[in-house]
Amino acid sequence: MPDWDDFRVFLAVARGESLSAAGRVLKRDAATVGRHMARLEEAVGLPLFTKSPQGYALTEAGARLLGHAERAEQAVAEGVDALAGEGGQLSGQVRIGATDGCASFVLPQVCAAITARHPGLELQVVALPRVINLSKREADMAISVSPPQTGRVTVQKITDYHLHFAASRTYLERHGEIRDLAALAGHRLVGYIQDMISYPELDFLTGLGIEHVALASNLVAVQLGFVRHGGGVGVTHDFIMPFAPELRQVLTDEVSLTRSFYLVRHAADTKVARLTRVAEEVTRGIAQEVARLEGQIRPDP
Repeated sequence: MPDWDDFRVFLAVARGESLSAAGRVLKRDAATVGRHMARLEEAVGLPLFTKSPQGYALTEAGARLLGHAERAEQAVAEGVDALAGEGGQLSGQVRIGATDGCASFVLPQVCAAITARHPGLELQVVALPRVINLSKREADMAISVSPPQTGRVTVQKITDYHLHFAASRTYLERHGEIRDLAALAGHRLVGYIQDMISYPELDFLTGLGIEHVALASNLVAVQLGFVRHGGGVGVTHDFIMPFAPELRQVLTDEVSLTRSFYLVRHAADTKVARLTRVAEEVTRGIAQEVARLEGQIRPDP
């Protein structure tokens, strides 16, 4: 009978689609991971993976085993939670996936406050400019700007946030005030690389009839750098403005965008009290921090 450790390794290989990726998650070398897989395949008497240049893919038998292994994993997590109790200090590791704007400018303050209240808790933030894959356990929960329509997940709206055009004060002094939307045609624009936009909600400029930008990146932090250094005019999150006092919002009456943050979790994880408590603290913290940061914006005299 294979032991639970073999199943843990099996789950990591299935999610990472390679021995090396599983090894990084489990902090073991690929050879050790391979031995676990060989032992598990020998125990069940069937091949669980096929190897190709693209990595390890589940066989039919492996796909059948995956569901059972995930349910066993869930049962273990629920058992640990039951022993730990629901009212005390949170502990253990929780990984949060997020879009880079939230990860860079909101989550640091939120996570620092949570771990101050729960010293035994380890929070990891994975910032990716794409959809976090919860089914492969890239994270325990994700902050998204677009609620997924498929998959075994739960979705909870956290809060709205707002965006406006902004430019550095030195840029505006050099190139002149921007009086109306038509005047943008005479300015350098900053935005996303069009074919790398993962969420339709982040395609800010197409709806305004703008198809070309002079400076582009797939990351919010890089776009902000372009704008701060006088590269041009770009759509900027209101909650980022307090971090960039050299910027000034423009065209606030003509263009005001509203988007939302959503918490996305694997449906089975809603039964895990520890993760639910972390999710509650994270969502409450994000809503409060976005409101605090947006409340600091003051119009120029």
